[in-house]
Amino acid sequence: MHHEITVLLVEVGALLLGLGLLGRLGRRFGLSPIPLYLLAGLAFGHGGLLPMSASEDFFATGAEIGVILLLVMLGLEYSASELVTNLRSAAPAGLIDALLNALPGAAFALLLGWGPVAALVLAGITWVSSSGVIAKVLADLGRLGNRETPVILSVLVIEDLAMALYLPLVTAVLLGSGLLGGGLALAGAVATVVVVLVVAIRYGQVISKMFSPKDPEALLLGVLGLTLLVAGIAAELKVSAAVGAFLVGIALSGPVAHNATELLSPLRDLFAAVFFVFFGLATNPADIPPVLLPALGLAVVTMATKVVTGYLAARRAGIALPGRLRTGLGLMPRGEFSIVIAGLAVTSSAVEPQLAPLATAYVLITVVTGPLLARVPDTAWAKGWLRRRAMARRREPVAVGD
Repeated sequence: MHHEITVLLVEVGALLLGLGLLGRLGRRFGLSPIPLYLLAGLAFGHGGLLPMSASEDFFATGAEIGVILLLVMLGLEYSASELVTNLRSAAPAGLIDALLNALPGAAFALLLGWGPVAALVLAGITWVSSSGVIAKVLADLGRLGNRETPVILSVLVIEDLAMALYLPLVTAVLLGSGLLGGGLALAGAVATVVVVLVVAIRYGQVISKMFSPKDPEALLLGVLGLTLLVAGIAAELKVSAAVGAFLVGIALSGPVAHNATELLSPLRDLFAAVFFVFFGLATNPADIPPVLLPALGLAVVTMATKVVTGYLAARRAGIALPGRLRTGLGLMPRGEFSIVIAGLAVTSSAVEPQLAPLATAYVLITVVTGPLLARVPDTAWAKGWLRRRAMARRREPVAVGD
């Protein structure tokens, strides 16, 4: 027992130290550290250069906490009234998002001859963006206060709420429960989401009064404890833990929300790094080459459809062209939900065994390239092109008048 704990401490300490150095290296060259964290996980995971077995459970738990903290921090940025307003205005964008991004995944599975069950699974994998990755990218790029950020968050929230309904349904289908079992699971998920939303919106002020913004230690412990508790209950009720955490952030307001944001930020960064590393640790690099080309083709198509989704959603919200591009490019990464869906499919004999490594390669491609492409609108070349385009459009009416 003592030896196992010693090995655990050595593995965790060495990897966290390495992550710190990688993060500093990435920022020195203007890169997001997310791809570096993923590559570190691949190097030390199953089939990697130096597998870390003793710390696997630690990183699995830390990864779950990382997603929860990323989502509660996003929730703290917005009030309940802003959430309702954004959801109403973004409902058409959510429908477009589902059609443009779920249908390519379903069609891809049918073209490969994998059948309707695999089509349902792959549709979910290509549909939902990674709230965790996108939250990290927005924070890294300093875009949390941008005009397009509420549009991005609205699309993410609609997706996360849709996943709260989709996951019970796809689980029932994979277990062979039929339409009745799937309908019951869906009804339970809908009821849970509605109850949690009502509590967060109507009783947010009461919840905030539970904590004192003047006592940092009690505030940190209280908010963190409430977040993990609600996330755990939501997951037990077959609703996404991420949705539960987001709604806790929405429910908190005023000085409590402001001070909690400052206190939780270092913890968020720590466990977010653990999440990305664990994603790489759980992936065997040897499984990726055989499905790399199909995954790359699927990634190119569905990353393009995400850009279209974000562009249309931002244009509908009255955002200028640079913001539209930032919205579309920012929505490209897939992540935690896609892996959860693929993990559910692995246990079913009704789905092709190749689907899991395909999903892993697909997510890796989008997670590595997404944060890099999200920086494109901020480059000097892109800013120059946008400036020239804006000047040309301003001159157009004069030319017509002449």
